[in-house]
Formats: sequence, structure tokens, C-alpha cells
Amino acid sequence: MLEDAVTDAITKAVHDGFDRQLAFTQDLMRFASTRGQEHDVQAFVYDALDQRGYAMTRFDMDRAAIEAHEGGGKFSAAHSTAPIVIGTHVPSTTHGKSLILQAHTDVVPTGPTEMWRFPPFEPTLEGDWLYGRGGADMKAGHAAMIFAMDALKAAGLTPAARVEIQSVVEEESTGNGALMTYLKGHSADAVLIPEPEEEMLVRANVGTLWFEVELRGRPVHVREMGAGANAIDAAYRVIASLRELEEAWNAERHNHKYFRDLDHPINLNIGQIEGGDWGSSVPAWCRIQCRIAIYPGIKAADAAAEIEARIAQFAKNDLYLSETPTKITFNGFFAEGYVQEPGSDAEAVLERAHRAATGKPLQSFTTPGYLDCRVYRLYNDIPSLCYGPISENIHGFDERVSVSSLKRVTVAMALFIAEWCGTKKI
Repeated sequence: MLEDAVTDAITKAVHDGFDRQLAFTQDLMRFASTRGQEHDVQAFVYDALDQRGYAMTRFDMDRAAIEAHEGGGKFSAAHSTAPIVIGTHVPSTTHGKSLILQAHTDVVPTGPTEMWRFPPFEPTLEGDWLYGRGGADMKAGHAAMIFAMDALKAAGLTPAARVEIQSVVEEESTGNGALMTYLKGHSADAVLIPEPEEEMLVRANVGTLWFEVELRGRPVHVREMGAGANAIDAAYRVIASLRELEEAWNAERHNHKYFRDLDHPINLNIGQIEGGDWGSSVPAWCRIQCRIAIYPGIKAADAAAEIEARIAQFAKNDLYLSETPTKITFNGFFAEGYVQEPGSDAEAVLERAHRAATGKPLQSFTTPGYLDCRVYRLYNDIPSLCYGPISENIHGFDERVSVSSLKRVTVAMALFIAEWCGTKKI
């Protein structure tokens, strides 16, 4: 445990540097780093870490290595080519436990900007809230991990073990950025990822699959609709069949320890639909983009096979689809979920750090969304702590993160680093 004087010094250092941290967070948020557009923000992060004296590493995705791994997300033309950036603190001598701090810089699209209160890439402070796309998910956490390390230095301390600060991409679409760090041999005794998790620890989360269903129709003039086959209408029938699968999987939640109390942990989202060529022609094609969750312990390949079988069985009994091929393409997440069981030394250290920063015990919960922690828990096989600030509207309009919560979380992170890694005086 940390001495009170050390805790006080680190806490003061976080508070003293918080205005700079907030400005840095806003700088990160000004990059419109949607999928494929993260090159500039990753270069910005590289320079920020390099200027702080970290040993720098930068590498690209290795498509062949990712595709050969069971947890690799499926590549498509939209897959990012931005590099992974890692800054490493290397102590002169080591007597603590090593740590990975990880965050992603990719953000989801904004949707219609006129539906935002403030321009989404012009970060705006109002009261306790910082508004803007990607501020909560997760550039606030990204800045927090850098400034938590800065706070130790400002308090006259340096970690006594190796600390990697990993900045990745593709978290919002495949998880391949985190997987690439594993495939490159990067590991540690624990990982902390400051996603916006309401100042709680994620105990378990789902796996995720992305897939596209493409249907063909028979185009005719609408005056002869009965002689044609409407591909968009067929898509609705396929969606109904997938909803049945979704409910069947939700009915199995009682078999999964951390999901029994959730009303609907398995969510199917029809995220995009496009089809047809002309308003007065029966549409000859339709494509739907889907996302569905799976429980931890379920292999992505097994879930994918079940999805394919469900659609194939439905198509056999559909008047039109039985005669027309239905194409299914997995085109993004192909990830298993994970569980971080209680009892690890890392969680105990985080509990003490959180209590010192907030005055409250650390709570945990299960989330039905994707998290990069799955890579470190399943493949690195290390304690994987997902813990971050209070937020609202992530992936929606007026995404925002609580500034006071961000400060508390940064203190907790800095205290966690100090106890987990040990410290030496500078």
C-alpha cells in the first residue's frame, strides 16, 4: 500500500496538471479520427510520448498474422491502415510489476451534425461536461493515462517497472489494433484500459460479430410487382429470422454466470441497409449490415456457423429465397467475450486506488459491448482492468464525459500505477 504522503503528493500533482490534461484531451478530440482517418492523431500521440522521453515503437497491421488468429477481425476495404503507437517507460532497475496502459483513438461517425448541440469535433465545456465525438469514448481516458504518468513525475517519482502506453486503432470495428500488440509480443503483468465505465470495473463483457447479408431480387416495373421479387422485402423477412435467433440466445443467459441478471445481454443491431436502384422498379438487390453479441466462452466461429445455418434454414422455407442465393459475409468484429474473475492482485490494487481517489468502494458490472480487454485477458492471459470516467451518449448525439469524474479517475490511475509498478524517487 502507498504511504499517505505519497498518495497526497500524487493526488496534488494530478490536480495541478489537470488544466493541461483537459487541454490535451480537447486537442485529441479535434482530430476527426473516424475509421481510416486516424493517421494524424496517431502521429500526434507519437510526438507527445516521444517528447516525454518514452522509448518509441510504431508498427502497421499484419493482415496475414491477424487473419491466422482465431480472434482476428475480418478485413474489408474500410479497414484502417493507421499504425499502432507504443511509448515504453523502461526503468534503470526493476522491482515492481509491469503494466500496459491502452487506449484507442478511432471514433464512430457523428451522424447528422445539425442534431448535435455543439459541433462534434469542436470540444465544448459546459458545466461539468466536456462535449464532442470521441471525448468519452475514449480520448478522455487516452489523455488520462498519459497524464497519470506525468503526475508521478511531477510528484518526484518514476515507476519501478516497465510501463507501456499503447495507442491503438480499429477498436470500434475489429479489435485488430489490440490484437496486433499481442501478435507483436507485447505483454505485461496487467493491463488497464480507461474506457468510460462509470467509475466501475468491468467484470465481464460480450464478444461481437459483424456480418453483411446480401439478397437478390427480380426487378420488374411496379405495375407487375407480382411477377417480380422485392429484395428489400426479403431483407425484412431475414431480419425477422435473425431476431428469433437473438431471442433464443438471450434465453440462454441463465447459463452464463455474469449475464443472468441482465434483461437482454445479446443485442442484434441492423446498423445499415441499402438496396434498389429506382423508386418505380422492384428492387433487385439489398444489403444489410448487422452486429450481434455472443457470450464469453462462445467461439466466434461457432456463432458464425449458427448464424449461417439459421439464415440457410429460413431461406429453404421462403417462397423466393429458396430459389435465390443469399450471401453472408463476416466483415468486422469476430471476437469472443471475456470474464475478469475477482480475486486478482491487480484488482485489489485498483480497489485501493479507487477508494483513495473517490472515497467509495470499487463496484463491478457486466457490459453487453465490445472491449479491447478481451485480447489481454484471453490471449496475453493477464489481469485486464477496464475502468474509466462517467459519460453519457457514447456513439450518440452530444457525447459527453464528466470532467470531475475524469479528474477522480486520473488520480485513481496514477495511484494504481504507483502501487502496482512500485516507484523510485527521481
